[in-house]
Amino acid sequence: MKPVNIGILGLGTVGGGTVNVLQRNADEITRRAGRGIQVTMASVRSMDKPRICDTSSITLTTDPFEIVNQPDIDVVVELIGGDTLALELVLQAIANGKHVVTANKALIAVHGNEIFSAAQKMGVTVAFEAAVAGGIPIIKAVREGLAGNRVQWLAGIINGTSNFILTEMRDKGRSFDDVLAEAQQLGYAEADPTFDVEGIDAAHKLTILASIAFGIPLQFDKAYTEGMRSLTTQDVSDAADLGFRIKHLGIARRTEKGVELRVHPTLIPEKRLLANVDGVMNAILVNGDAVGPTLYYGAGAGADPTASAVVADLVDVVRALTTDPENRVPHLAFQADALDDTAILPIEEVSSAWFLRIKALDQPNVLAGVTKILGDNGISIEAIVQKVPHHHGASVPIVILTHEVVEKAMNLALQAIGNMPEIEDDITRIRVEYLDPDQ
Repeated sequence: MKPVNIGILGLGTVGGGTVNVLQRNADEITRRAGRGIQVTMASVRSMDKPRICDTSSITLTTDPFEIVNQPDIDVVVELIGGDTLALELVLQAIANGKHVVTANKALIAVHGNEIFSAAQKMGVTVAFEAAVAGGIPIIKAVREGLAGNRVQWLAGIINGTSNFILTEMRDKGRSFDDVLAEAQQLGYAEADPTFDVEGIDAAHKLTILASIAFGIPLQFDKAYTEGMRSLTTQDVSDAADLGFRIKHLGIARRTEKGVELRVHPTLIPEKRLLANVDGVMNAILVNGDAVGPTLYYGAGAGADPTASAVVADLVDVVRALTTDPENRVPHLAFQADALDDTAILPIEEVSSAWFLRIKALDQPNVLAGVTKILGDNGISIEAIVQKVPHHHGASVPIVILTHEVVEKAMNLALQAIGNMPEIEDDITRIRVEYLDPDQ
């Protein structure tokens, strides 16, 4: 049978890795797909740049539109990133009747609804396994493997840079800025690390996961994101003293009031498997009503791990080339006309437990005043530690662990505590999640 011709947009780390995997495992891939898969064209920024793959059998071009408009190309693989030029190219490829595979989480999270609608009208597939958690097949697991479940919640470490930083801060007592600089030197973080450390990258991925888990449209603009620049080694140490570890988590939960969609630093019990995912590794915990909690762990980035997901999507697309479009697996797991309009909850309406660190003057009744304000706002305390001041006259650190409370109540309480004349500096506040299967 005639091989399927692939055109790759972008021949950088992931593009080169994809070529390598397709060439290295060609026989195995053909056996799985039923047809050969060959890269015949690729777009590059520079014709002279060294490549990590063999391009002797590939026609290179600096014009990506030449590929999406090439009649002989059956599937377009978009690996250029961003959501401007990439969107234009993907929509043009779809209009030309070509299937698309992409590793672009921003493109799917922001423009996925438009892209999938166009693909459905043209009867083509848009596959995006590599857009979330690199080589971990989490999209397929949730969309197909857990199709018999009502997914209740999921929580994930879905950005390797932030996890590397927190691991180093915990294990070596290093500062955030110090570890971030090393992450940039090692290539884990970009020169501008905003997307990683402010949670934007994770929010893109979480938006996609929540959509396929709950059957809702993609709604990146409603995802709550909170960065990790303010985290200190003291936060990490105090969390450990209470039996927790801090992770920068993406959390999506189905509730009676709506869907939670949030990315922020989070204390989780150190005994949880997710708490022990270190370095640049990714992991996603998914809780279904039938299966219970399942954990998916692996490399979230890199040439070969991400290429693994790209090639898996290519195999799926090739297998389905002759399938009636109406009988293919839906892009967002649920049939397009069955997506739910469940509201995304504003963060003020989300309930969670809290870790608080308050600096107070060493005076009588200050602690009593703090606990009274918490009680007046319906906030109960699970644990409280008043630490010894570093020297006479210094402020007293008070660490408090609360039970679950709606966020707007916590905001009111902390505003009142912050107005107490005995309270110094800003109050440290970090959400706590126990990741209990019964939640």
